[in-house]
Amino acid sequence: MSDPVVDKIQKNPKYQELRSKRSSFGWTLTLLMMVVYYGYIALIAFNKPFLAQPIGAGVTSLGIPIGMGVIVFTVVITAFYVRRANSEFDALTAEILKDASK
Repeated sequence: MSDPVVDKIQKNPKYQELRSKRSSFGWTLTLLMMVVYYGYIALIAFNKPFLAQPIGAGVTSLGIPIGMGVIVFTVVITAFYVRRANSEFDALTAEILKDASK
């Protein structure tokens, strides 16, 4: 047995648009995150002298701010996804539910 409301939602072109946009956006952000994270890991594995360069006269090496940059990048793309989800994706979801309740 299939629920008629679910069928109506799945056949709605706005639902297909939502799935497409959300999926492509999610995969794009995933790819960006993987490039940044695995790029940092590759630097650790293959170019330790570069990351070991001291910054100024202190004991902090270049690897520390780059690693912090990876963390900040993660927070930024998460916030970017949440912002888009709360505006564009939620608006599309509301339209789909409105159409389905008719």
